[in-house]
Amino acid sequence: MERNQGRDQQGRNKLVALVSVGTVVGMLGLSFAAVPLYRVFCQVTGYGGTTQRAEAGSVKVVERLITVRFNADVQPDLAWRFQPEQRAVTVKVGENALAFYSAENLSDAPIVGQAVYNVTPEKAGIYFNKVACFCFDQQFLSPQQRADMPVSFYVDPAFADDPDMADVKTITLSYTFFNSGEDGLKDYLENHPEALAATTIKTEMKTPEGS
Repeated sequence: MERNQGRDQQGRNKLVALVSVGTVVGMLGLSFAAVPLYRVFCQVTGYGGTTQRAEAGSVKVVERLITVRFNADVQPDLAWRFQPEQRAVTVKVGENALAFYSAENLSDAPIVGQAVYNVTPEKAGIYFNKVACFCFDQQFLSPQQRADMPVSFYVDPAFADDPDMADVKTITLSYTFFNSGEDGLKDYLENHPEALAATTIKTEMKTPEGS
C-alpha cells in the first residue's frame, strides 16, 4: 500500500516538473515571438510614431501641403557626427521626396552603426512612408570617413482625408544612431569583406613611409 502511494507521489512530482518546464519554455517562446509581433503591430498601427515601409513611390498627389522637419541624434558611445543636410522641406501630400543626412566617423577605428527612427506627432506615423532609407540596414564607416545617407519618402494621400490629421501641419522625422559594438562590427565585416579591404587600403595610405 505504502509502495503504491510512493509511486503515485513520484508520478505526480514528475507531472508537476514537466508542466513547470513546459510553462517556462512556453513563456520563453512567447517572449521571443513578442518582439517581431510588437514590431508588426507598431508598423501596422503607427504606434509610437513608427513609420511605414513602402515598396514603391506614391502615384497620387493632393494639394494639401505638409512640412517635414529632420532631426538627428547619436548615442554617447558612438564617435560619429550625424546631421540632416536640410532642416525641413515642404511638400504636397503624396509627393515623392528625397532628403539627405550625413554621417562622419570621428574616430581612428571602423564602426558599424544602426539608426532607429520615429515621427512626431506619433499619430502621423501610419501615414509616413519610406521607400528607401539608410535606416533599413546597418551602416559602416571607416576611420574619418564621411558618407551621405539619403531617405526617400512620401506622406500617404489618405492623410488628407483623415479628420484626426486636420491639425497636423508639420511632421518631424527623427533618427538616433546606435553603436553596434564589437560583435556587430565583426558580423558586418564577415558578411562584407570588401569593407575591411577598403579600411585597410585607407589605413595604409595614411601611414607615413618608413614608419
